[in-house]
Amino acid sequence: MLLFLYNILDDHKYYIYNICDHQECYKETTAQAVSYTTGVPAMIGSKLVYNGTWDLRGAVNVEEFDSTPFVNEMMTQGLPWKVMEMDIE
Repeated sequence: MLLFLYNILDDHKYYIYNICDHQECYKETTAQAVSYTTGVPAMIGSKLVYNGTWDLRGAVNVEEFDSTPFVNEMMTQGLPWKVMEMDIE
C-alpha cells in the first residue's frame, strides 16, 4: 500500500505506506506476502461493510468512505503503516 498526499496549505508531501516481509509472512501464514497484502485489505473492507461502519447503499466509490476505521484495522491485522513527511521543493 502506498498513498501520496500533497498539502498545499503547509507545503509538505506525505507518503503513507506499509511493508510486509515475505519471509516473515510465509513463516506465519505459509502464504506469500503479496497474497496477504491483497487479501487482508479486502477482508477489512468486507468487515466494515458487514458491521455497518461503511454503508453501501447507493452508488459510492471506496474513496468516499471514512478511511480511519480501515487504516486502524490494518494496524491490528498485521499490516502496520507508516507516514513519511517531506518538504516540497
